[in-house]
Amino acid sequence: MEKLIQRWGLTSNFQVLLIIIVFSINGSFAAYIAKPLTEFIGLPKETTNGWLFWPVRIILIFLVYQIILPLVGFIFGQFNFFWNFFTKKMLIRIGFKRFFKED
Repeated sequence: MEKLIQRWGLTSNFQVLLIIIVFSINGSFAAYIAKPLTEFIGLPKETTNGWLFWPVRIILIFLVYQIILPLVGFIFGQFNFFWNFFTKKMLIRIGFKRFFKED
């Protein structure tokens, strides 16, 4: 636990626990919500070739995960952690660097 606290700049073991809970809830939710999303865009598993279905579903899971992560973090009082360490970095990597101040 101490290595995580130091690496992530946290203040307590309880904060580590909250962050682990957020990761688990968010991952489960992203996987759960991807099924209706693939059906909504017209790619039901039963009638879609696996070579198309699975890459699309994985991309949807990734996108949902990144969008929902700060929201679930907010619910658990950890918004700043998830915004600064994951969401902000991901947005900068895909080209939204100009929207963020230089740190």
